[in-house]
Amino acid sequence: MIEAIGNQYVVARPVYSSNTFGEEFKKADRHHKTLLDHLKGCCRCSSKKAKKIALSLFPIASWLPAYKIKEWLLSDIVSGISTGLVAVLQGLAFALLVNIPPSYGLYAAFFPVITYFFLGTSKHISVGPFPVLSMMVGVVVTRVASGGNTAPELSSNDSLDAQDQEKIMVAASVTVLSGIIQLLLGVLQIGFVVIYLSESLISGFTTAAAIHVLVSQLKFMLQLSVPAHSDPFSLFKVLESVFTQIEKTNIADLVTSIIILVIVFIVKEINQRFRSKLPVPIPIELIMTVIATGVSYGCNFEEKFGVAVIGNMTLGFQPPITPSVEVFQDTIGDSFGIAIVGFAVAFSVASVYSLKYDYPIDGNQELIALGISNIFTGAFRGFAGSTALSRSGVQESTGGKTQVAGLLSAVIVLIVIVAIGFLLQPLQKSVLAALALGNLKGMLMQFAEIGRLWKKDKYDCLIWIMTFIFAIVLGLGLGLAASVAFQLLTIVFRTQFPKCSILANVGRSNIYKNRKTYADVYEPEGVKIFRCPSPIYFANIRFFKQKLIDAVGFSPLRVLRKRNKALKKIRKLQKQGLIQVTPKGFICTSDGFKDSDEELDNNQIEELDQPLNTTDLPFEIDWNANLPLNITVPKVSLHSLILDFSAVSFLDISSMRGLKTILQEFIRIKVDVYIVGTDDDFIDKLVRCAFFDDEVTDSIFFLTIHDAVLHILMKKDYSTSKFNPSQEKEMKYDFTINTNGGLRNRECQVPVETRF
Repeated sequence: MIEAIGNQYVVARPVYSSNTFGEEFKKADRHHKTLLDHLKGCCRCSSKKAKKIALSLFPIASWLPAYKIKEWLLSDIVSGISTGLVAVLQGLAFALLVNIPPSYGLYAAFFPVITYFFLGTSKHISVGPFPVLSMMVGVVVTRVASGGNTAPELSSNDSLDAQDQEKIMVAASVTVLSGIIQLLLGVLQIGFVVIYLSESLISGFTTAAAIHVLVSQLKFMLQLSVPAHSDPFSLFKVLESVFTQIEKTNIADLVTSIIILVIVFIVKEINQRFRSKLPVPIPIELIMTVIATGVSYGCNFEEKFGVAVIGNMTLGFQPPITPSVEVFQDTIGDSFGIAIVGFAVAFSVASVYSLKYDYPIDGNQELIALGISNIFTGAFRGFAGSTALSRSGVQESTGGKTQVAGLLSAVIVLIVIVAIGFLLQPLQKSVLAALALGNLKGMLMQFAEIGRLWKKDKYDCLIWIMTFIFAIVLGLGLGLAASVAFQLLTIVFRTQFPKCSILANVGRSNIYKNRKTYADVYEPEGVKIFRCPSPIYFANIRFFKQKLIDAVGFSPLRVLRKRNKALKKIRKLQKQGLIQVTPKGFICTSDGFKDSDEELDNNQIEELDQPLNTTDLPFEIDWNANLPLNITVPKVSLHSLILDFSAVSFLDISSMRGLKTILQEFIRIKVDVYIVGTDDDFIDKLVRCAFFDDEVTDSIFFLTIHDAVLHILMKKDYSTSKFNPSQEKEMKYDFTINTNGGLRNRECQVPVETRF
């Protein structure tokens, strides 16, 4: 019964153990599906299911028929043109990160958009080159292409040297392999792997990747010949090469890149601060590209100052290529990391827009869409893509409603590829490097996360810092693997060393909190309430036992052994007639009795761990009273121990044995143990594993801490009660805790309408 009194409530119900609750409230019959049932469901076919599968594989079939031409088309056109111009420049700039000719970045900006238009579930992200992924592909290209790998040469009409052709082949092969991995993960419906990349890990990793991008672009901004490095500590080796050649810097490239970088940063800041007032963001990358190209061409920078320019831009598309199996074998680990990071970034950005505009996205379908996009792009000599935050921001902020805007952006890229790409030939590579760095502002600003994370969660802050260090020192590939391992290690560490606590009653109600946190608390005499806030498994069962021993103040096994030793001595005294029992205790008639503790410790030690057996003695032993001379046993004031397992989500076989041993040790020294807060599955698992026996029974489980406390207090009161068991069952009481620690009976009058 529940009685509402203002902002308070009074609950009147019996004290429930798990057994009594199960007897009063019968469980519903539930059918749990087996693996065979799931397989049957997957293999079963119907027209409705076929339609659902078709719509999930081709999301365009669901949103395109509902496209509102009059309301959305103009916005999508404006957004598509703006996004396309940005995509062209980012494609050219990020190709430098891959260490391939800039013109191949246009393929990476074109093909993914086409496939994602048909297969993607997000309406707002712009798929294509992403600086972090480009950097990861570039690391692989540097390692494989310079490692003497015999990748097959490309068949093309380009005037490319053999080294450039090999780099393009490696980049394309890695892209295809990462796409295959993404496609397989999507088909197998295991897109959940991205959950192992936390926000702190992604933030730290992308920040470190931004530092790698920054360092890698220095050679273009300064026009230096820096040898390629891809092993751990490569970032520091590149910096060493840059600083040892700093006197060879091309001043024209340096000045141009600094001017471009400063202007881009200023205008981007204006776009950010006044985005609510500007109809569209100022296309500063396009403006600076046009100006820089015109100035470079008009002043003939290439001949006058020796600057490096994009050079030959072949119009049109190149024929598709067959990826290299040898490259597949050498880059499987790197490709897996590229596939996971690409999906994680794209899915994170897509999730933001899906929440903002209230439409669903499918993680597994996103994997399929990105996988096919990368396979398609790699086959046509592009490199791996995901989504760039800045480009997606342009598509959304300029009014993009659907992926029609993305398709139109691909049309802009197409125009550059087949018609006007030659106009960009005089453009300096240092300008592209500056534009690439201009898109890193958001990533570099993530350093501010360290302070915020430190205040919120120090473990997350540590994950961010260690991920950043790993990615900087070990490189992006090994750094990502080490970061995931470290992150999982922190989870193990948190569960292996949980913050256990002793609870006490607060406010003389049914609320139990950490006794160190509150000043006015009440602890029932002889009762300890111990809380473990984590799963119990093989790695933390010893820690759990030690914390429990520290909480109660004694080792039950030591007490048990001491009592068994004392029991042996008392039996000897009793058989020799040297001991008498009086109402005041034991009287030893001989002071000369001696026994060797060392002999007892070394002689049949296993017998000391067995339950106490006093049935052969003609008297009862009070272990907290004074014992005969030369017999000392630790006194135990504890009579009941409550284990709060409400936060214990699982128990493995190893810890189950350890837990049973702990319970047996307490029970054998006459300390009643109760476990509270567990769910039915927890108890069912114990039953399946034959956890219970004559000593440890299933009657130790109670629904709540308060149920167990009231049971203990009633047990103490009922031991002197005049009622017989049948009378006790018939009478119902509402018990509360008095200020003196006892029980007070209270009659509760509840209106009929408030009875549940």
